Amino acid sequence: MNSEIINGIKIYAPKSKNEFLNYVSHNKQILVAVNAEKIMMSNREAKYVINRNFGYPDGIGAVWSLKRKGCSDVIKIAGCDLWLEIIAKYYCTKSFYLVGGNQNVIEKTVKQLKNEFLGINILNFRNGYIESENETKNLIQDIKKLKPDFVFVAMGSPKQEFLMQAMQLEHEATYQGLGGSFDVYIGNINRAPKFWIRTNLEWAYRLIKEPLRIKRQITYIPFLIKFSNVQL
Repeated sequence: MNSEIINGIKIYAPKSKNEFLNYVSHNKQILVAVNAEKIMMSNREAKYVINRNFGYPDGIGAVWSLKRKGCSDVIKIAGCDLWLEIIAKYYCTKSFYLVGGNQNVIEKTVKQLKNEFLGINILNFRNGYIESENETKNLIQDIKKLKPDFVFVAMGSPKQEFLMQAMQLEHEATYQGLGGSFDVYIGNINRAPKFWIRTNLEWAYRLIKEPLRIKRQITYIPFLIKFSNVQL
């Protein structure tokens, strides 16, 4: 699979969902969703984690950047869909471990997964409120002992990436950071309607619903000028 360096971040350019899922099944890495904000705002430590692992184009900004570099066939891989597609493909043969959300969210997520994917092997789970080094150590030791094939961590960036890096050092698996995807999955947060997603305007829908996001999305303007193939 081809990749390009954009503002110091290595981003892979999948041409199809099947290509991506097949890669995931054969490579034990941390899957990091890359969007315009990460390209513009990641510090040296965050870039180090992404570049040692597998950064994929989760946002349309990352797709535009890759196309500008000549990756004309690249597709967007939405992280909030990807983890469920991984489960759908492998739940009969692989094992899973979930971290993130508050206690109510993680319990509802696990219950819903077990109802939707009968027989899924969820080895363990815990909420994302890890408040001490001892809790972190206990979590990593549990993962090391249980040896899951896939670990999903929904805590937001870059915290989830740094935690997954510590986990990976003790147990090789496929890790994916999910941000708020558990809340979306159980219906606490509504994702953009399909029209907004299909027309690559999901970011605009989120901005309408959460106007305070403008402080973060203002970074899109210099991004569009510098890295994308969009003409302003």
